[in-house]
Amino acid sequence: MSASNREALPTTCFSVQAVCEPSVMSRVLELFVKRGLTPTRMVADVSGPDGDTLTIDIQMRGLEPETAGYMARCMRQLAYVDCVLMSERGTVPAARAV
Repeated sequence: MSASNREALPTTCFSVQAVCEPSVMSRVLELFVKRGLTPTRMVADVSGPDGDTLTIDIQMRGLEPETAGYMARCMRQLAYVDCVLMSERGTVPAARAV
């Protein structure tokens, strides 16, 4: 897919909630690495009363909807993952000078 076609696609947002286990982040990122992709944005937080919950928010611009859905299903199968939410954020056209 060309860069211009990729930019026309929306940004896919993944929110992964898991047990705070060191291997979870690398397993989630491995799904992107296998496809030669670098997430547009990634943030991870540890929370919960005992610091036992890990939340990973990942954004990936230009991901085909079928691929995004497949990746979300794969994330749900990972050890220690409790929940994976996926949404899409549309592109905003550039402002035109008048």
